[in-house]
Amino acid sequence: MPPITPNMLNSKKEEHCVGITTERKYYKIGDTWVKRCLRPSEWQINPYNGNYVVPRLWKERISNEAASMKSTIPVPKLHCCFEDDEAVYLVREHVEGVGMNELEPEQRKQVEKEVEGYLKEMRSLTSNKWGGPTDIVVPPYRLMVKPGFLEWVMKPREKEDLVFCHNDLSTNNIIVDPETLKVKAVIDWEYAGFFPPEFEGMFFRRVGPSVALDGEHDDEDELYAVLRQNRA
Repeated sequence: MPPITPNMLNSKKEEHCVGITTERKYYKIGDTWVKRCLRPSEWQINPYNGNYVVPRLWKERISNEAASMKSTIPVPKLHCCFEDDEAVYLVREHVEGVGMNELEPEQRKQVEKEVEGYLKEMRSLTSNKWGGPTDIVVPPYRLMVKPGFLEWVMKPREKEDLVFCHNDLSTNNIIVDPETLKVKAVIDWEYAGFFPPEFEGMFFRRVGPSVALDGEHDDEDELYAVLRQNRA
């Protein structure tokens, strides 16, 4: 049997499916957006090493996202989150707008000021327990994609000095009204939870993923050291 690839899956998409990656399927039905994790039977083969691409915390991340979307900052309305046949589904409102990454540099500067205000709100939420509202510790995106990642069980802190972080705050995950340049929704909360403030990378200040690009400071080893020091 040939290895399953994204192209093969995308060529056989069911109705309303708008995209498939190595981890997720996405659907748009009217004004509803659905994200679900791939079932083990849908896991794909890495063409470079011949191994299956096994998504890390594949169910837990979607459950964590649903639990994290209870916020005073703009987020899509959550309709439901459930598991069926080894796949977790997140069903939410589809928010019309453009990604912050699609704006001109001067427009992005205007949006940054609003995002900074939301970050201040999030940092006012504190805890001594690591991770998201479901007690799942999902580290930031830039650590999850790092080879050799381990799942973490963390010791509570002596003080409530952990702040609520989005942990994948790239311009792709900020939906903006193209006319008013007001933020309509911050999306993709899979990695959200309570962490030290430095875990929230300021990736919304430039276009690109939530990892260090060429010429930027790479803090992955520093964050790993913090996690290791606080493991249970």
